[in-house]
Order: sequence, then structure tokens, then C-alpha cells
Amino acid sequence: MLLFFVLHVLAVLVAAFEVPLSDTDGERQVCSGMWGGPKAHINVSFEVGSEGQVAIVIYEWKDASYLGKETSKSDDTLPRTYICTTSALEQGLCEESSLGHFIFDLPPDKSLNDASFFETRLGLKEITSESSSATSSSIEPHQTSETPKAEAGFWDNPAGNPTPTPGTYDSPWRRATASPISTRQNTTEGNDSVSIEWYKEPLTYKVDKTGYYCVAIVPITVDGLLGRQEGQSPHYQSIILFRNTFDGKLPATDYPKVNFYFAMFLVYSALGGVWAFLCFKHRDELLPIQFHISGIVGFLVIENIASWIYYRYLNAHGATGTATVFLFVVAILDAGRNALSLFLLLIVSLGLSVVRESLGRTMLKCRVLAAAHFVFGVLYAIGIVKLQLESTSALILLFFVIPLAITLSGFMLWFMYALNGTINELRQRKQHYKLSMFRRLYFILLGTIFSIVGFFILSSLQFSDRFAEDYAARTWATRWWYLDGFLALLYLVVFWSIAYLWRPTEHNRR
Repeated sequence: MLLFFVLHVLAVLVAAFEVPLSDTDGERQVCSGMWGGPKAHINVSFEVGSEGQVAIVIYEWKDASYLGKETSKSDDTLPRTYICTTSALEQGLCEESSLGHFIFDLPPDKSLNDASFFETRLGLKEITSESSSATSSSIEPHQTSETPKAEAGFWDNPAGNPTPTPGTYDSPWRRATASPISTRQNTTEGNDSVSIEWYKEPLTYKVDKTGYYCVAIVPITVDGLLGRQEGQSPHYQSIILFRNTFDGKLPATDYPKVNFYFAMFLVYSALGGVWAFLCFKHRDELLPIQFHISGIVGFLVIENIASWIYYRYLNAHGATGTATVFLFVVAILDAGRNALSLFLLLIVSLGLSVVRESLGRTMLKCRVLAAAHFVFGVLYAIGIVKLQLESTSALILLFFVIPLAITLSGFMLWFMYALNGTINELRQRKQHYKLSMFRRLYFILLGTIFSIVGFFILSSLQFSDRFAEDYAARTWATRWWYLDGFLALLYLVVFWSIAYLWRPTEHNRR
């Protein structure tokens, strides 16, 4: 029944990652990594009350260098010019027919059809509640007689999740693969040389290839083109909907965690079953340390399934209050796993129950270190989920990383010191079987230290240029590996290597 309940999480209706964007925002552009495929697309919709004119461009980041032109050849400190205005027209950066449109600077051997751009100048003044019905219907969850609203369960897609129209889109704004730029309708009032399209339904941009895609919306005011009244300023509220190949509201950069933690749950469950069989087979020969390992095995199965459920819930419902509660639970479980595992390794390295019966006041020091590592682990786990790496200062990042690194380093150094003492003592007693176990443990921990140091160096290099303009575009697909994946797999290998050394056998009490 538990497995059936957990698998029920997979029954989620179609949804997508959405980002609001308005004329009052400081940024005019939003970007997101996307896993491309037949049903992947980007929708841009405007809410009722939006009016004025905007220039819109959708593109893949690899073509960002073709967007805009240098404002001055002699002064490279001036920002690039991206919109064809009367000023840009006077400077010869664009043609009169492109007024109000984005400017492109393509090499001679490349045309717009060869790039990923979708661009248009859009009029919004005709938006009403009736004409925006396509927008409203496109973001309401699809209801059928087979899935009545009254039967919606805890894991079902909640009301309000964005659900694009399934199947073929009949929107005239859809970007066809062969022609990235939509045909512009010449509906300009008062100037036939400039084209303006009027918003009637959401713009849809098809995403065939995996990549980092951006949507830019810039309000424009070009005098005399629409007979606009003086003082009237464009204002709009829009929703950018990134629909990936997967169903859900997670950003594409986080979605690999869903499958990763499910795979980890299956691995821990399988290895835990093998461990349980060995414990049952040799139940009369079990040592106290093996009871501790058994408890941690069960804890690890719960921790990984909790992590998977958290990301599945976040994918289905978004960042709700319940998701925040899940986050705290997962953070506590993750920090508890690390602290308990390190504490257990430390007292084993000190020779408890093998070399000496009690650790005295040293046991209190071990508990204090484990408690500190637990607290810092909770802060770190919450920080890497809630903080935006591109906009967070290095000092704040260090506040989450340094304390955890200090307690972890303390554990590792103590491990090495304690193991050396225990190995020397066992060598003097000539207890060769126990000595071989602790020597193998020594090499496992030594390899772990080198792995962590190497990972720290690589991750530092990875995040050192996080303020670079193209950082998110380069790292969105692999960032989860640096934040979650590598350390989780390293723990898996180290834990089960140590568990193998202390596995239940008929020679446990030798």
C-alpha cells in the first residue's frame, strides 16, 4: 500500500513553469533552461487591462550576440541599442519599416531563418475580458468527466496551475520550425511602412531543441505611428510560461532531481533488503555497531523517499506553504543523516566496543560536534534551495558553506587521528582480523577526503564566475549535479563500502 501511495504522486496533470513580467519590473527579460521536444513550448500571455505597444523577442541564448547593434563605433562604453527608435533610425542602426521592433546584427552568411529568433511589435490596447478568454482558458486546468474536481486528491494538480492547450496549436503566433519569424500584418494606423500586430491570444514559441531560452518584452513609444495621446504610457501584466517536455511546475534546471532521488530510493531499498537478509541470517552473531548501521539504513530509505516526494510535490503544486514545510522536513532529514553517519564513524574510529568499553568525556565532545554539524547542515540545505546563486553575495553564500565545511573538516581530521591510534593499538595486540577492517576503513575515508577536496576545487571554479552574463546559460543543465548529485552519490558509495566491511557474518565475534 505504501508503494502504491508513493507511485500515485506520478499521476500529475499537465503544468508548466511560469514567470510573471510587467512594465514595472526592473528587468525586461526572463530566461529559463528548457528540455526541448515535440510538446515543449513557450507561451506569452497578457492580462486584461494591458495597453500600449511592446516589442517582443524570444530566442535561444546561443544567438544572444546577434541581438542589438553597437551604438557607437568610437565609444565602446555605450550600451548596445536593441530597439529601433527614431533616434536609432537617425543613427542608421535600423530602417523605418523596423520602427518599434528589435534590431538584429547578423553576419553576412546568416539569416534570421537560420537563428532562433521570434520577434514582433505588438499592440495591446484592444485587450478585453472577451478577447483575453484564450489566455484564461489556457491557464486553467483541464477538467473532464473522468477527473472531476471533487475527486482531486492531495497529489493532483491544483486549480490555477498553467495548462497549455494540448495538441496542435492554431495560434497564428506559433513559431514554425522552418520559419522562426512570424509574418507581420500591416495594420498600422497612419503609417503603412510600419507593421503592428494586435494581441488576441497567447503567443506560442515551439522549442524543439534543449537549450537556454529567453523572452524579452520592452514597452515602446514611437510618436506619430498610432496617433497616441501625449502622456499615455504603455503598461502591461504578462505571464511567461515555459512548458518543458516533462509535466510540472519545476524549472528545467531542477527537474533532474525528481528522477535522481527516485533512483536513489530504489538503490537504498534494494541494498537495504540485502542488509536485512544478512542480519536475519546471522541474527545470533550481531554486534552493537550492526544495529546502528541497520537503523541508519532505514533512515536513509525514508530520507530519500522524502526528498523525492518533496520535489514531486513542488513539481505538481509549486512553491506553496505545504512545499515549504516539506523543505524543512527534508532539510532536517538530510542534516540528520549526515550528522548521525559522521558521529557513528567517529565513535567506531575511536574503537568503541572493540578496543575500549567507554569513551568518557570524549563522547560528549563527539555529540557536541555532531549537533553543530546537524544545525549547519539544516542551514546549508535550506540555503541552496532558497538562494539565487547569480544574485546572492559571496559573503552570504560563505555564511551557509563555511560553518558546515569547518565541522566536516573537524570530523575528517578526528577520523584520521582516531583511526591511527586504533590501528596502532590493534597492531600491538596482534588482532589481525580487526586490524584489516580498520585499515580498509582508513583507505575509504582517505579516498573520501580526496574526493571532497577535489569536488570543492571544481565547484569553486564552477561558481567563481556566477555573475558572468552567460553563467546561467552554461550551467543550468548541470547545476543540480554540483549542488546535490555528486555528494549524494559519494555518500552512497562510502556508506555501503563501510557497511560491507561491518556486514553480518558467521565470524562477527572473532
